[in-house]
Amino acid sequence: MNPHPPADHDGLNLTTPHDNEAEDLVVGAVMHSTQAFNDASAAISRDDIYQPSRRLIWDTVAGLVASGTGPHPVLIRAEIEKQGRLREVDQGNLLIKLGTDYLNPALLPAFTERVYESARQRRYDAHSNDLKQAVRNGAAGDELDALVQAFHQGEQLRENTGRGPAHLVAALINWDSFFATDFGAIQLLPGKLMGPGQQITLVGDGKAGKSLFCQEWMWRMATGQSFLDDTPQPAVRILYLDAENGQEQVQERFLSFGAGPRNMGQLRYASFPPVRPLDTAGGGADLIALVKATGAELVVIDTVSRFISGPENDADTWLSLYRHTLLPLKRDRIASIRLDHFGKDKDRGGRGSSAKTQDVDHVWELSAQGGGVLSLKRTHTRTGIGPDQFTILRQARRDGDNWAHGGTRHIAMTYEADTGMAAVPGTVDHIISVLDRQGIPNDTGNRAVRQILAGLNEPGGNDKIAEAVRRRKARPIQDGIDVSGKRSGDHPEPRFPETFPGTHPGTGKTPGQTFPGNVAEHPGTPPVPHVPPSKRGNGEGTAEPEESEKPLCTVCNTPLHGYRADRGYDTCLGCDPTTGSHPAA
Repeated sequence: MNPHPPADHDGLNLTTPHDNEAEDLVVGAVMHSTQAFNDASAAISRDDIYQPSRRLIWDTVAGLVASGTGPHPVLIRAEIEKQGRLREVDQGNLLIKLGTDYLNPALLPAFTERVYESARQRRYDAHSNDLKQAVRNGAAGDELDALVQAFHQGEQLRENTGRGPAHLVAALINWDSFFATDFGAIQLLPGKLMGPGQQITLVGDGKAGKSLFCQEWMWRMATGQSFLDDTPQPAVRILYLDAENGQEQVQERFLSFGAGPRNMGQLRYASFPPVRPLDTAGGGADLIALVKATGAELVVIDTVSRFISGPENDADTWLSLYRHTLLPLKRDRIASIRLDHFGKDKDRGGRGSSAKTQDVDHVWELSAQGGGVLSLKRTHTRTGIGPDQFTILRQARRDGDNWAHGGTRHIAMTYEADTGMAAVPGTVDHIISVLDRQGIPNDTGNRAVRQILAGLNEPGGNDKIAEAVRRRKARPIQDGIDVSGKRSGDHPEPRFPETFPGTHPGTGKTPGQTFPGNVAEHPGTPPVPHVPPSKRGNGEGTAEPEESEKPLCTVCNTPLHGYRADRGYDTCLGCDPTTGSHPAA
Protein backbone atom coordinates (compact mmCIF):
# COMPACT_ATOMS: atom_id res chain seq x y z
CA MET A 1 0.00 0.00 0.00
CA ASN A 2 1.26 3.45 -0.89
CA PRO A 3 -0.58 6.09 1.25
CA HIS A 4 1.62 9.00 0.12
CA PRO A 5 2.31 8.69 -3.61
CA PRO A 6 4.96 10.96 -5.10
CA ALA A 7 3.91 14.01 -7.11
CA ASP A 8 5.36 15.56 -10.24
CA HIS A 9 6.40 19.21 -10.60
CA ASP A 10 2.82 20.24 -11.47
CA GLY A 11 1.45 18.73 -8.28
CA LEU A 12 -0.29 15.84 -10.08
CA ASN A 13 0.31 12.40 -8.60
CA LEU A 14 2.48 10.01 -10.57
CA THR A 15 1.55 6.83 -8.66
CA THR A 16 -2.03 5.67 -8.22
CA PRO A 17 -2.83 4.49 -4.67
CA HIS A 18 -3.47 0.75 -4.50
CA ASP A 19 -2.94 -2.26 -2.21
CA ASN A 20 -1.95 -5.32 -4.25
CA GLU A 21 -1.35 -7.53 -1.23
CA ALA A 22 -4.85 -7.01 0.20
CA GLU A 23 -6.46 -7.49 -3.21
CA ASP A 24 -4.63 -10.80 -3.75
CA LEU A 25 -5.70 -12.17 -0.37
CA VAL A 26 -9.34 -11.10 -0.74
CA VAL A 27 -9.68 -12.39 -4.31
CA GLY A 28 -7.98 -15.65 -3.29
CA ALA A 29 -10.50 -16.09 -0.46
CA VAL A 30 -13.62 -15.49 -2.59
CA MET A 31 -12.39 -18.05 -5.14
CA HIS A 32 -13.22 -20.80 -2.64
CA SER A 33 -16.35 -19.64 -0.83
CA THR A 34 -19.73 -18.15 -1.66
CA GLN A 35 -19.96 -16.86 1.90
CA ALA A 36 -16.58 -15.15 1.57
CA PHE A 37 -17.73 -13.47 -1.64
CA ASN A 38 -21.00 -12.30 -0.07
CA ASP A 39 -19.15 -10.92 2.96
CA ALA A 40 -16.58 -9.12 0.82
CA SER A 41 -19.12 -7.76 -1.68
CA ALA A 42 -21.06 -6.17 1.18
CA ALA A 43 -18.11 -3.81 1.64
CA ILE A 44 -16.44 -3.50 -1.78
CA SER A 45 -17.41 -3.71 -5.45
CA ARG A 46 -15.49 -4.68 -8.58
CA ASP A 47 -14.61 -1.01 -9.12
CA ASP A 48 -12.65 -1.01 -5.85
CA ILE A 49 -10.21 -3.60 -7.24
CA TYR A 50 -7.27 -1.91 -8.94
CA GLN A 51 -5.60 -4.83 -10.76
CA PRO A 52 -7.48 -5.78 -13.97
CA SER A 53 -6.62 -9.49 -13.70
CA ARG A 54 -7.99 -9.65 -10.14
CA ARG A 55 -11.06 -7.74 -11.26
CA LEU A 56 -11.67 -10.37 -13.96
CA ILE A 57 -11.51 -13.13 -11.34
CA TRP A 58 -13.91 -11.18 -9.10
CA ASP A 59 -16.41 -10.77 -11.97
CA THR A 60 -16.21 -14.48 -12.78
CA VAL A 61 -16.87 -15.43 -9.16
CA ALA A 62 -19.81 -12.99 -9.11
CA GLY A 63 -21.30 -14.71 -12.15
CA LEU A 64 -20.97 -18.16 -10.59
CA VAL A 65 -22.52 -17.03 -7.31
CA ALA A 66 -25.37 -15.27 -9.12
CA SER A 67 -26.18 -18.47 -11.04
CA GLY A 68 -26.24 -20.48 -7.81
CA THR A 69 -22.90 -22.24 -8.39
CA GLY A 70 -20.29 -22.28 -5.66
CA PRO A 71 -16.92 -20.86 -6.78
CA HIS A 72 -13.81 -22.99 -7.21
CA PRO A 73 -10.51 -22.23 -9.01
CA VAL A 74 -11.17 -24.99 -11.58
CA LEU A 75 -14.63 -23.61 -12.42
CA ILE A 76 -13.27 -20.06 -12.56
CA ARG A 77 -10.55 -21.11 -14.98
CA ALA A 78 -13.11 -22.84 -17.21
CA GLU A 79 -15.32 -19.73 -17.29
CA ILE A 80 -12.41 -17.42 -18.15
CA GLU A 81 -11.19 -19.83 -20.83
CA LYS A 82 -14.70 -19.93 -22.31
CA GLN A 83 -14.51 -16.15 -22.72
CA GLY A 84 -11.14 -16.42 -24.46
CA ARG A 85 -9.43 -14.33 -21.76
CA LEU A 86 -7.13 -16.89 -20.16
CA ARG A 87 -4.07 -14.86 -21.15
CA GLU A 88 -5.22 -12.11 -18.77
CA VAL A 89 -4.62 -14.44 -15.80
CA ASP A 90 -1.24 -15.74 -17.00
CA GLN A 91 -2.83 -18.73 -18.78
CA GLY A 92 -4.36 -19.81 -15.44
CA ASN A 93 -1.15 -19.67 -13.40
CA LEU A 94 -2.44 -16.64 -11.46
CA LEU A 95 -5.47 -18.67 -10.36
CA ILE A 96 -3.18 -21.35 -8.94
CA LYS A 97 -1.06 -18.75 -7.12
CA LEU A 98 -3.97 -16.87 -5.55
CA GLY A 99 -5.92 -20.04 -4.80
CA THR A 100 -3.12 -21.53 -2.73
CA ASP A 101 -2.69 -18.48 -0.46
CA TYR A 102 -4.92 -19.33 2.48
CA LEU A 103 -6.63 -16.50 4.33
CA ASN A 104 -8.26 -17.14 7.70
CA PRO A 105 -11.97 -16.16 7.35
CA ALA A 106 -11.65 -14.11 10.52
CA LEU A 107 -9.11 -11.86 8.76
CA LEU A 108 -11.20 -11.31 5.61
CA PRO A 109 -12.98 -8.14 6.94
CA ALA A 110 -9.66 -6.50 7.77
CA PHE A 111 -8.16 -7.04 4.32
CA THR A 112 -11.46 -6.12 2.64
CA GLU A 113 -11.35 -2.83 4.52
CA ARG A 114 -7.83 -2.22 3.24
CA VAL A 115 -9.04 -2.72 -0.35
CA TYR A 116 -11.89 -0.31 0.30
CA GLU A 117 -9.63 2.37 1.79
CA SER A 118 -7.10 2.19 -1.05
CA ALA A 119 -9.95 2.53 -3.56
CA ARG A 120 -11.23 5.54 -1.65
CA GLN A 121 -7.78 7.10 -1.76
CA ARG A 122 -7.73 6.60 -5.55
CA ARG A 123 -11.03 8.42 -5.90
CA TYR A 124 -9.83 11.35 -3.80
CA ASP A 125 -6.56 11.35 -5.69
CA ALA A 126 -8.38 11.49 -9.03
CA HIS A 127 -10.66 14.23 -7.68
CA SER A 128 -7.72 16.36 -6.58
CA ASN A 129 -6.12 15.94 -9.99
CA ASP A 130 -9.37 16.99 -11.64
CA LEU A 131 -9.49 20.13 -9.48
CA LYS A 132 -5.87 21.01 -10.29
CA GLN A 133 -6.50 20.48 -13.98
CA ALA A 134 -9.62 22.65 -13.82
CA VAL A 135 -7.65 25.44 -12.08
CA ARG A 136 -4.95 25.14 -14.73
CA ASN A 137 -7.62 25.53 -17.42
CA GLY A 138 -8.94 28.71 -15.78
CA ALA A 139 -12.15 27.33 -14.26
CA ALA A 140 -14.29 29.80 -12.32
CA GLY A 141 -15.15 29.37 -8.66
CA ASP A 142 -18.66 28.14 -9.43
CA GLU A 143 -17.25 25.40 -11.66
CA LEU A 144 -14.85 24.30 -8.94
CA ASP A 145 -17.68 24.26 -6.39
CA ALA A 146 -19.75 22.10 -8.76
CA LEU A 147 -16.88 19.62 -9.10
CA VAL A 148 -16.49 19.37 -5.33
CA GLN A 149 -20.22 19.01 -4.77
CA ALA A 150 -20.59 16.30 -7.41
CA PHE A 151 -17.68 14.36 -5.93
CA HIS A 152 -19.05 14.45 -2.39
CA GLN A 153 -22.52 13.45 -3.57
CA GLY A 154 -20.98 10.47 -5.33
CA GLU A 155 -19.08 9.48 -2.21
CA GLN A 156 -22.21 9.76 -0.08
CA LEU A 157 -24.15 7.61 -2.55
CA ARG A 158 -21.37 5.04 -2.50
CA GLU A 159 -21.48 4.89 1.29
CA ASN A 160 -25.25 4.42 1.26
CA THR A 161 -25.37 1.78 -1.46
CA GLY A 162 -22.22 -0.23 -1.06
CA ARG A 163 -21.50 -0.68 2.64
CA GLY A 164 -23.57 -3.44 4.17
CA PRO A 165 -27.38 -3.40 4.42
CA ALA A 166 -27.61 0.40 4.00
CA HIS A 167 -28.03 -0.16 0.24
CA LEU A 168 -31.54 -1.45 0.92
CA VAL A 169 -32.52 1.78 2.64
CA ALA A 170 -31.11 3.78 -0.28
CA ALA A 171 -34.03 2.59 -2.43
CA LEU A 172 -36.46 4.67 -0.36
CA ILE A 173 -37.57 7.87 -2.07
CA ASN A 174 -36.52 11.20 -0.60
CA TRP A 175 -39.75 13.17 -0.93
CA ASP A 176 -38.13 16.62 -1.00
CA SER A 177 -35.79 15.86 -3.89
CA PHE A 178 -38.43 13.67 -5.55
CA PHE A 179 -41.05 16.43 -5.86
CA ALA A 180 -38.37 19.00 -6.68
CA THR A 181 -37.54 17.04 -9.85
CA ASP A 182 -39.40 18.11 -12.99
CA PHE A 183 -39.65 14.78 -14.81
CA GLY A 184 -41.68 16.38 -17.61
CA ALA A 185 -38.74 18.64 -18.45
CA ILE A 186 -36.39 15.75 -19.14
CA GLN A 187 -34.97 16.06 -22.65
CA LEU A 188 -35.53 13.08 -24.95
CA LEU A 189 -32.49 11.43 -26.51
CA PRO A 190 -31.66 12.35 -30.15
CA GLY A 191 -34.39 11.06 -32.46
CA LYS A 192 -37.12 11.61 -29.83
CA LEU A 193 -37.80 7.87 -29.60
CA MET A 194 -36.92 7.50 -25.91
CA GLY A 195 -35.77 9.35 -22.82
CA PRO A 196 -32.67 8.81 -20.63
CA GLY A 197 -32.93 5.61 -18.61
CA GLN A 198 -35.94 4.31 -20.54
CA GLN A 199 -36.21 0.84 -22.07
CA ILE A 200 -37.74 0.31 -25.51
CA THR A 201 -38.29 -2.49 -28.02
CA LEU A 202 -37.78 -1.97 -31.76
CA VAL A 203 -39.79 -4.59 -33.69
CA GLY A 204 -39.75 -5.24 -37.43
CA ASP A 205 -39.28 -7.83 -40.15
CA GLY A 206 -35.99 -8.61 -41.86
CA LYS A 207 -36.72 -6.44 -44.91
CA ALA A 208 -37.26 -3.32 -42.80
CA GLY A 209 -33.58 -3.04 -41.84
CA LYS A 210 -33.89 -2.71 -38.04
CA SER A 211 -30.16 -3.13 -37.44
CA LEU A 212 -29.23 -0.65 -40.17
CA PHE A 213 -31.60 1.93 -38.67
CA CYS A 214 -30.43 1.32 -35.11
CA GLN A 215 -26.72 1.30 -36.01
CA GLU A 216 -26.92 4.70 -37.66
CA TRP A 217 -29.01 6.02 -34.77
CA MET A 218 -26.48 4.82 -32.17
CA TRP A 219 -23.48 6.09 -34.15
CA ARG A 220 -24.96 9.55 -34.50
CA MET A 221 -26.00 9.62 -30.84
CA ALA A 222 -22.51 8.48 -29.73
CA THR A 223 -20.84 11.20 -31.82
CA GLY A 224 -23.13 14.06 -30.80
CA GLN A 225 -24.88 14.35 -34.17
CA SER A 226 -28.56 14.93 -34.87
CA PHE A 227 -30.87 12.10 -35.92
CA LEU A 228 -34.27 12.27 -37.64
CA ASP A 229 -33.85 16.06 -37.85
CA ASP A 230 -33.60 16.34 -34.05
CA THR A 231 -31.32 18.87 -32.36
CA PRO A 232 -27.75 17.60 -31.71
CA GLN A 233 -26.95 16.78 -28.08
CA PRO A 234 -23.78 15.86 -26.18
CA ALA A 235 -22.43 12.41 -27.08
CA VAL A 236 -23.96 9.43 -25.24
CA ARG A 237 -21.86 6.45 -24.09
CA ILE A 238 -23.34 3.42 -25.85
CA LEU A 239 -22.69 -0.34 -25.60
CA TYR A 240 -23.98 -2.27 -28.64
CA LEU A 241 -24.29 -6.08 -28.28
CA ASP A 242 -24.62 -7.72 -31.70
CA ALA A 243 -25.20 -11.44 -32.20
CA GLU A 244 -26.99 -10.96 -35.53
CA ASN A 245 -24.68 -9.28 -38.05
CA GLY A 246 -21.24 -10.37 -39.28
CA GLN A 247 -18.35 -7.97 -38.88
CA GLU A 248 -18.03 -7.44 -42.63
CA GLN A 249 -21.65 -6.27 -42.71
CA VAL A 250 -21.12 -3.98 -39.72
CA GLN A 251 -18.05 -2.41 -41.32
CA GLU A 252 -19.86 -1.86 -44.63
CA ARG A 253 -22.75 -0.18 -42.91
CA PHE A 254 -20.73 2.18 -40.70
CA LEU A 255 -18.60 3.25 -43.67
CA SER A 256 -21.78 4.01 -45.61
CA PHE A 257 -22.91 6.26 -42.74
CA GLY A 258 -19.65 8.20 -42.98
CA ALA A 259 -18.03 6.59 -39.92
CA GLY A 260 -14.40 5.57 -39.60
CA PRO A 261 -11.77 4.58 -37.03
CA ARG A 262 -11.34 8.16 -35.79
CA ASN A 263 -14.96 9.26 -35.54
CA MET A 264 -16.77 6.50 -33.65
CA GLY A 265 -17.27 8.75 -30.62
CA GLN A 266 -18.56 7.02 -27.48
CA LEU A 267 -19.82 3.87 -29.26
CA ARG A 268 -18.46 0.54 -27.95
CA TYR A 269 -19.45 -2.40 -30.15
CA ALA A 270 -19.39 -6.04 -28.95
CA SER A 271 -19.56 -8.46 -31.90
CA PHE A 272 -20.97 -11.86 -30.85
CA PRO A 273 -19.96 -11.29 -27.21
CA PRO A 274 -19.41 -14.44 -25.10
CA VAL A 275 -21.96 -13.42 -22.48
CA ARG A 276 -24.16 -16.04 -20.90
CA PRO A 277 -27.92 -15.93 -21.64
CA LEU A 278 -29.37 -12.68 -20.34
CA ASP A 279 -32.39 -14.45 -18.85
CA THR A 280 -30.05 -16.07 -16.33
CA ALA A 281 -28.29 -14.63 -13.30
CA GLY A 282 -24.88 -15.31 -14.84
CA GLY A 283 -25.78 -13.49 -18.06
CA GLY A 284 -27.09 -10.51 -16.13
CA ALA A 285 -23.82 -10.36 -14.19
CA ASP A 286 -21.85 -10.53 -17.46
CA LEU A 287 -23.76 -7.64 -18.98
CA ILE A 288 -23.54 -5.47 -15.87
CA ALA A 289 -19.78 -6.09 -15.81
CA LEU A 290 -19.56 -4.95 -19.46
CA VAL A 291 -21.66 -1.88 -18.69
CA LYS A 292 -19.41 -0.91 -15.79
CA ALA A 293 -16.26 -1.52 -17.83
CA THR A 294 -17.48 0.77 -20.63
CA GLY A 295 -19.39 3.31 -18.54
CA ALA A 296 -22.36 2.85 -20.86
CA GLU A 297 -25.44 5.04 -20.52
CA LEU A 298 -27.40 3.05 -23.10
CA VAL A 299 -27.27 -0.65 -24.07
CA VAL A 300 -28.49 -2.14 -27.39
CA ILE A 301 -29.33 -5.85 -27.63
CA ASP A 302 -29.42 -6.99 -31.28
CA THR A 303 -31.35 -9.28 -31.55
CA VAL A 304 -32.90 -10.17 -28.17
CA SER A 305 -33.81 -13.73 -29.24
CA ARG A 306 -30.07 -14.43 -29.68
CA PHE A 307 -29.37 -13.59 -26.05
CA ILE A 308 -31.91 -15.77 -24.22
CA SER A 309 -31.97 -19.47 -23.37
CA GLY A 310 -35.66 -19.98 -22.58
CA PRO A 311 -38.52 -20.43 -25.09
CA GLU A 312 -39.77 -17.19 -26.65
CA ASN A 313 -43.39 -18.21 -26.05
CA ASP A 314 -42.79 -18.75 -22.34
CA ALA A 315 -43.63 -15.75 -20.16
CA ASP A 316 -41.07 -16.92 -17.59
CA THR A 317 -38.28 -16.31 -20.13
CA TRP A 318 -39.09 -12.59 -20.36
CA LEU A 319 -39.75 -12.25 -16.65
CA SER A 320 -36.30 -13.75 -16.01
CA LEU A 321 -34.74 -11.41 -18.58
CA TYR A 322 -36.24 -8.46 -16.76
CA ARG A 323 -35.27 -9.69 -13.29
CA HIS A 324 -31.65 -10.58 -14.10
CA THR A 325 -30.72 -7.97 -16.71
CA LEU A 326 -33.22 -5.20 -17.43
CA LEU A 327 -34.14 -4.43 -13.82
CA PRO A 328 -30.51 -3.80 -12.76
CA LEU A 329 -30.08 -1.54 -15.81
CA LYS A 330 -33.24 0.41 -15.08
CA ARG A 331 -32.34 0.73 -11.40
CA ASP A 332 -29.05 2.35 -12.42
CA ARG A 333 -30.83 4.67 -14.92
CA ILE A 334 -29.15 2.96 -17.86
CA ALA A 335 -31.31 3.01 -20.98
CA SER A 336 -31.72 -0.05 -23.20
CA ILE A 337 -32.97 -0.91 -26.67
CA ARG A 338 -33.73 -4.47 -27.68
CA LEU A 339 -34.36 -5.42 -31.29
CA ASP A 340 -36.97 -8.06 -32.02
CA HIS A 341 -38.65 -9.76 -34.99
CA PHE A 342 -42.33 -9.69 -35.91
CA GLY A 343 -44.31 -12.84 -35.23
CA LYS A 344 -46.32 -14.69 -37.85
CA ASP A 345 -49.15 -12.22 -37.30
CA LYS A 346 -47.73 -8.70 -37.61
CA ASP A 347 -50.86 -7.24 -36.05
CA ARG A 348 -49.84 -8.88 -32.79
CA GLY A 349 -46.40 -7.26 -32.78
CA GLY A 350 -43.17 -9.07 -31.85
CA ARG A 351 -43.12 -12.84 -31.78
CA GLY A 352 -43.29 -14.79 -28.56
CA SER A 353 -45.07 -14.20 -25.27
CA SER A 354 -46.94 -10.95 -24.65
CA ALA A 355 -44.97 -10.68 -21.39
CA LYS A 356 -42.00 -9.29 -23.35
CA THR A 357 -43.75 -5.91 -23.79
CA GLN A 358 -44.92 -5.51 -20.20
CA ASP A 359 -41.68 -4.11 -18.81
CA VAL A 360 -40.67 -1.64 -21.56
CA ASP A 361 -41.53 2.06 -21.72
CA HIS A 362 -42.19 2.09 -25.48
CA VAL A 363 -42.63 -0.42 -28.30
CA TRP A 364 -41.75 0.89 -31.78
CA GLU A 365 -42.67 -1.06 -34.92
CA LEU A 366 -40.60 -0.50 -38.07
CA SER A 367 -42.02 -1.58 -41.42
CA ALA A 368 -40.93 -1.03 -45.02
CA GLN A 369 -43.42 0.79 -47.25
CA GLY A 370 -41.46 0.47 -50.49
CA GLY A 371 -39.42 3.01 -52.40
CA GLY A 372 -37.05 3.49 -49.48
CA VAL A 373 -39.90 4.72 -47.25
CA LEU A 374 -40.23 3.31 -43.72
CA SER A 375 -43.01 3.63 -41.19
CA LEU A 376 -42.01 3.83 -37.51
CA LYS A 377 -45.04 3.61 -35.23
CA ARG A 378 -45.27 3.50 -31.44
CA THR A 379 -47.77 0.81 -30.42
CA HIS A 380 -47.23 0.74 -26.63
CA THR A 381 -46.11 3.49 -24.25
CA ARG A 382 -46.01 4.16 -20.53
CA THR A 383 -45.35 7.89 -20.65
CA GLY A 384 -46.88 9.14 -23.90
CA ILE A 385 -44.03 11.66 -24.16
CA GLY A 386 -42.76 12.38 -27.67
CA PRO A 387 -44.16 11.66 -31.16
CA ASP A 388 -46.13 8.48 -31.85
CA GLN A 389 -45.23 7.99 -35.52
CA PHE A 390 -42.53 8.82 -38.05
CA THR A 391 -42.38 8.41 -41.81
CA ILE A 392 -38.73 7.92 -42.71
CA LEU A 393 -36.90 8.11 -46.02
CA ARG A 394 -33.87 5.83 -46.25
CA GLN A 395 -31.29 7.26 -48.65
CA ALA A 396 -28.24 5.47 -50.05
CA ARG A 397 -25.82 5.92 -52.92
CA ARG A 398 -23.49 3.53 -54.70
CA ASP A 399 -19.87 4.24 -55.59
CA GLY A 400 -19.01 1.56 -58.12
CA ASP A 401 -19.40 -1.82 -56.45
CA ASN A 402 -19.50 -0.34 -52.95
CA TRP A 403 -21.86 1.83 -50.97
CA ALA A 404 -20.69 5.45 -51.08
CA HIS A 405 -18.98 6.70 -47.94
CA GLY A 406 -21.45 8.91 -46.10
CA GLY A 407 -24.19 8.18 -48.63
CA THR A 408 -26.58 6.25 -46.35
CA ARG A 409 -28.92 8.11 -44.06
CA HIS A 410 -32.39 7.95 -42.51
CA ILE A 411 -34.36 11.20 -42.85
CA ALA A 412 -37.64 12.09 -41.20
CA MET A 413 -40.16 13.02 -43.91
CA THR A 414 -42.35 16.03 -43.27
CA TYR A 415 -45.77 16.67 -44.78
CA GLU A 416 -47.47 19.67 -46.29
CA ALA A 417 -50.12 20.93 -43.91
CA ASP A 418 -52.74 21.67 -46.58
CA THR A 419 -52.49 18.52 -48.70
CA GLY A 420 -50.94 15.94 -46.38
CA MET A 421 -48.55 14.95 -49.21
CA ALA A 422 -44.98 13.98 -48.52
CA ALA A 423 -42.84 17.10 -48.83
CA VAL A 424 -39.83 15.19 -50.17
CA PRO A 425 -40.10 15.50 -53.96
CA GLY A 426 -39.06 12.78 -56.36
CA THR A 427 -39.98 9.74 -54.22
CA VAL A 428 -42.36 7.08 -55.47
CA ASP A 429 -44.98 7.94 -52.85
CA HIS A 430 -44.76 11.63 -53.77
CA ILE A 431 -45.26 10.87 -57.48
CA ILE A 432 -48.30 8.71 -56.67
CA SER A 433 -49.73 11.48 -54.47
CA VAL A 434 -49.27 14.07 -57.25
CA LEU A 435 -50.98 11.84 -59.83
CA ASP A 436 -53.87 11.05 -57.50
CA ARG A 437 -54.31 14.71 -56.67
CA GLN A 438 -54.53 15.55 -60.37
CA GLY A 439 -57.11 12.79 -60.95
CA ILE A 440 -54.83 10.91 -63.38
CA PRO A 441 -56.24 7.44 -64.27
CA ASN A 442 -54.56 4.43 -62.66
CA ASP A 443 -53.71 2.82 -66.01
CA THR A 444 -51.74 5.84 -67.31
CA GLY A 445 -48.41 4.66 -68.75
CA ASN A 446 -44.82 5.73 -68.14
CA ARG A 447 -44.53 8.14 -71.06
CA ALA A 448 -47.73 10.00 -70.22
CA VAL A 449 -46.84 10.21 -66.51
CA ARG A 450 -43.42 11.58 -67.41
CA GLN A 451 -45.02 14.31 -69.53
CA ILE A 452 -47.57 15.13 -66.81
CA LEU A 453 -44.84 15.53 -64.18
CA ALA A 454 -42.79 17.71 -66.53
CA GLY A 455 -45.83 19.92 -67.12
CA LEU A 456 -46.36 20.23 -63.36
CA ASN A 457 -42.65 20.92 -62.80
CA GLU A 458 -42.50 17.90 -60.47
CA PRO A 459 -39.24 15.86 -60.27
CA GLY A 460 -39.17 12.12 -60.84
CA GLY A 461 -36.52 9.74 -62.13
CA ASN A 462 -37.36 7.09 -64.70
CA ASP A 463 -37.14 4.25 -62.20
CA LYS A 464 -39.35 6.09 -59.70
CA ILE A 465 -41.94 6.81 -62.40
CA ALA A 466 -41.91 3.17 -63.52
CA GLU A 467 -42.49 1.98 -59.96
CA ALA A 468 -45.26 4.54 -59.38
CA VAL A 469 -47.01 3.41 -62.57
CA ARG A 470 -46.66 -0.25 -61.59
CA ARG A 471 -48.21 0.35 -58.17
CA ARG A 472 -51.09 2.40 -59.55
CA LYS A 473 -51.88 -0.20 -62.24
CA ALA A 474 -51.94 -2.90 -59.56
CA ARG A 475 -54.63 -1.07 -57.59
CA PRO A 476 -58.18 -2.42 -57.48
CA ILE A 477 -60.84 -0.30 -59.20
CA GLN A 478 -61.83 2.50 -56.85
CA ASP A 479 -64.40 5.26 -57.39
CA GLY A 480 -62.97 8.72 -57.24
CA ILE A 481 -59.43 7.67 -58.11
CA ASP A 482 -59.56 5.78 -61.40
CA VAL A 483 -61.73 7.90 -63.68
CA SER A 484 -60.63 6.50 -67.03
CA GLY A 485 -63.20 5.12 -69.45
CA LYS A 486 -60.80 2.61 -70.93
CA ARG A 487 -58.55 0.13 -69.19
CA SER A 488 -55.40 -1.48 -70.46
CA GLY A 489 -55.50 -5.25 -70.74
CA ASP A 490 -51.76 -5.52 -70.33
CA HIS A 491 -50.37 -6.98 -67.14
CA PRO A 492 -48.23 -4.57 -65.13
CA GLU A 493 -44.52 -4.93 -65.66
CA PRO A 494 -42.87 -7.20 -63.06
CA ARG A 495 -40.92 -4.36 -61.46
CA PHE A 496 -39.94 -4.19 -57.82
CA PRO A 497 -39.70 -1.18 -55.53
CA GLU A 498 -36.27 0.30 -55.17
CA THR A 499 -35.16 -0.04 -51.57
CA PHE A 500 -33.08 3.15 -51.60
CA PRO A 501 -33.53 6.31 -53.64
CA GLY A 502 -30.35 7.08 -55.51
CA THR A 503 -29.27 3.46 -55.92
CA HIS A 504 -28.22 2.92 -59.52
CA PRO A 505 -28.74 -0.43 -61.26
CA GLY A 506 -25.92 -2.33 -62.78
CA THR A 507 -23.32 -1.61 -60.13
CA GLY A 508 -22.54 -5.20 -59.39
CA LYS A 509 -23.99 -5.38 -55.91
CA THR A 510 -24.47 -8.73 -54.22
CA PRO A 511 -27.67 -10.49 -55.41
CA GLY A 512 -30.42 -9.82 -52.92
CA GLN A 513 -28.58 -6.92 -51.30
CA THR A 514 -30.89 -3.97 -50.72
CA PHE A 515 -28.88 -1.87 -48.30
CA PRO A 516 -25.36 -1.78 -46.85
CA GLY A 517 -24.54 -5.01 -45.06
CA ASN A 518 -27.61 -6.98 -46.19
CA VAL A 519 -26.07 -10.02 -47.86
CA ALA A 520 -27.61 -12.54 -50.20
CA GLU A 521 -29.06 -14.86 -47.60
CA HIS A 522 -31.61 -12.18 -46.68
CA PRO A 523 -34.48 -11.70 -49.14
CA GLY A 524 -33.97 -8.47 -51.07
CA THR A 525 -35.37 -6.51 -53.99
CA PRO A 526 -33.70 -6.49 -57.43
CA PRO A 527 -32.75 -3.14 -58.95
CA VAL A 528 -35.24 -1.45 -61.23
CA PRO A 529 -34.47 -1.91 -64.96
CA HIS A 530 -33.47 1.25 -66.80
CA VAL A 531 -36.31 3.17 -68.49
CA PRO A 532 -35.20 5.27 -71.51
CA PRO A 533 -35.95 8.99 -71.26
CA SER A 534 -39.03 10.29 -73.00
CA LYS A 535 -38.64 11.98 -76.38
CA ARG A 536 -41.42 13.84 -78.17
CA GLY A 537 -42.53 13.10 -81.76
CA ASN A 538 -45.71 13.25 -83.77
CA GLY A 539 -46.03 9.47 -84.09
CA GLU A 540 -45.96 9.62 -87.91
CA GLY A 541 -42.28 9.22 -88.62
CA THR A 542 -41.26 12.78 -87.85
CA ALA A 543 -37.72 12.83 -86.52
CA GLU A 544 -37.66 13.35 -82.77
CA PRO A 545 -35.81 16.46 -81.61
CA GLU A 546 -32.58 16.00 -79.72
CA GLU A 547 -33.07 16.16 -75.97
CA SER A 548 -31.50 19.25 -74.44
CA GLU A 549 -28.48 18.67 -72.26
CA LYS A 550 -29.43 18.70 -68.57
CA PRO A 551 -27.15 20.00 -65.80
CA LEU A 552 -25.46 17.29 -63.73
CA CYS A 553 -25.31 16.91 -59.96
CA THR A 554 -21.86 18.00 -58.76
CA VAL A 555 -21.76 15.09 -56.27
CA CYS A 556 -23.21 11.97 -57.93
CA ASN A 557 -22.97 13.22 -61.56
CA THR A 558 -26.58 12.33 -62.42
CA PRO A 559 -28.86 14.70 -64.42
CA LEU A 560 -30.89 17.23 -62.46
CA HIS A 561 -34.66 17.20 -63.04
CA GLY A 562 -37.66 19.40 -62.39
CA TYR A 563 -37.31 22.27 -59.97
CA ARG A 564 -33.73 21.26 -59.10
CA ALA A 565 -32.67 22.09 -62.67
CA ASP A 566 -35.04 25.02 -63.23
CA ARG A 567 -34.09 26.84 -60.02
CA GLY A 568 -30.32 26.54 -60.48
CA TYR A 569 -29.53 23.86 -57.88
CA ASP A 570 -26.15 22.18 -58.43
CA THR A 571 -26.98 18.96 -56.52
CA CYS A 572 -29.84 16.49 -56.61
CA LEU A 573 -32.09 16.15 -53.56
CA GLY A 574 -30.25 13.08 -52.26
CA CYS A 575 -26.92 14.95 -52.27
CA ASP A 576 -28.18 18.33 -51.01
CA PRO A 577 -26.13 19.30 -47.90
CA THR A 578 -29.31 20.50 -46.19
CA THR A 579 -30.65 16.94 -46.11
CA GLY A 580 -27.57 15.75 -44.28
CA SER A 581 -26.67 13.08 -46.83
CA HIS A 582 -23.95 15.07 -48.58
CA PRO A 583 -20.63 13.15 -48.40
CA ALA A 584 -18.96 16.08 -46.69
CA ALA A 585 -21.60 16.27 -43.96
